[in-house]
Amino acid sequence: MEPQRKRWKGSPCDTDSWIAYPVLSDEQSQDVELIEAFAAPILNKKETSRLVRELNGLYPLNELPHLKRVRACKKEGSPHPLEVLVCLTSDSPDVKVASINTLLPSDRVRCDGLGEPFVVKVPARLPLTRPQFELASKHWPTSFHEDKHVTVALRGELFNPAQKAAMQMYMMAALNAAKAGKDMGMEAVGAVIVNPVMERIIAVGHDCRGEHPLHHAVMVCIDLVAQSQGGGCYSFDRYPACQILSPASDTPHCKPDTEASSQPYICTGYDLYVTREPCVMCAMALVHSRVSRVFYGMASADGALGTKFKIHSQRDLNHRFEVYRGILSKHCDDLNIA
Repeated sequence: MEPQRKRWKGSPCDTDSWIAYPVLSDEQSQDVELIEAFAAPILNKKETSRLVRELNGLYPLNELPHLKRVRACKKEGSPHPLEVLVCLTSDSPDVKVASINTLLPSDRVRCDGLGEPFVVKVPARLPLTRPQFELASKHWPTSFHEDKHVTVALRGELFNPAQKAAMQMYMMAALNAAKAGKDMGMEAVGAVIVNPVMERIIAVGHDCRGEHPLHHAVMVCIDLVAQSQGGGCYSFDRYPACQILSPASDTPHCKPDTEASSQPYICTGYDLYVTREPCVMCAMALVHSRVSRVFYGMASADGALGTKFKIHSQRDLNHRFEVYRGILSKHCDDLNIA
């Protein structure tokens, strides 16, 4: 556990100086897309059920199941408390001047319960996060199945003070490793892999590309974890800061009498802390090694977990993991200042 005891020689910091923000998928982080639709006031509230039934039969809006068919009227002083979606404007492309009679055939919908139609903008997709939902709801009511975990994370409140203290300690270990690598002429990137259940660092590594072009800090850490489980391909003996700090037999995944085959698959259930956002190669290695969460300090122009790509959220991959950015970001950024 020695890297945890070393003191960071840079400027002091506290856990209130940084926030861990989630790096969400494009679907979760994109702006709300709006499309145009025709709506109309309901003249008689008692006709609402019939109108909804008949409109659903004529214009079912099957591709927009998240939209509520009826909303409360937002206009102050309106004599009509309810408004109903009639159809999308794309459903009636030949209508030159919209009116109830031109939009609704008399033999399909009895129009005497509707006022004159008007154009509204409605959300084209189901909102996946509370910010998307709040913005979408300003235009038209939608369904929303909230993921409380994501909502709290977006507010920067997912981790309590004790958790943030531990996270800071782990990133400090990565910063110290990065400094050690920099002192040896490597790029200033450090990483640690942590068993969050045991609250124990498994391996510490830094950039070692002076010896091998593929030895990014993340790749070094993954290989060290593999070595702790009886595998691994490389030796990092000439880099004192690259260490295995906890053998596989000390993990909660296997008992002393179990066979090697029962050990976790490389990084299953583990967290990675790295000073710089991983590249595509490292991100794919993290997918393959089944890491649970990744925390990085600073973004990278070629970063694959938020900047250039979001590999951790690709649906066609057989493993996905959570990613958080911003842990001690200033300290991580300061590493690259000569």
